[in-house]
Amino acid sequence: MTQPLDWKRLTPAEQIAGEDAEETELLNTMLQEATDYLRAYHWCPPIDPVYLGYGVGGIVAVFLFHFRERIQGADEWLWVVTGDLPSAYFVIDEAPDPLSALETYCELMDDWVEAVLAGRSLDDVFPVAAAPTSDNAKSLQQRLSFIRTRLLA
Repeated sequence: MTQPLDWKRLTPAEQIAGEDAEETELLNTMLQEATDYLRAYHWCPPIDPVYLGYGVGGIVAVFLFHFRERIQGADEWLWVVTGDLPSAYFVIDEAPDPLSALETYCELMDDWVEAVLAGRSLDDVFPVAAAPTSDNAKSLQQRLSFIRTRLLA
């Protein structure tokens, strides 16, 4: 890990609370989606614990996952971003806090959007669980713009 984690912005998963009961339920649903997303990978070791770093129910959430053992001998922590956009995981090396993790997510997705819109190969970009169409790329681009202008600003 290049930078130490900023623990001040992290909430243990069992303490997730939104602004109201509906948002709390949405955030917990997003936690389950993020957990299922990671567990779908054959390399996923047992997970424990999980933290919410940032969340807007039904829109986007940033979770920090800790694993009981290192992933293939390397990382023991991963960020996962999920919501009304493609889920993605990545290491914490350059993202010591939830907002920098959200910016890292945007950068990863920017690469996919640019490759799709330019008609380039997707071999060197983060895999996105969406058909590589212009419409999907533009839709994701709009969501990334919203995240940057409304949530990261």
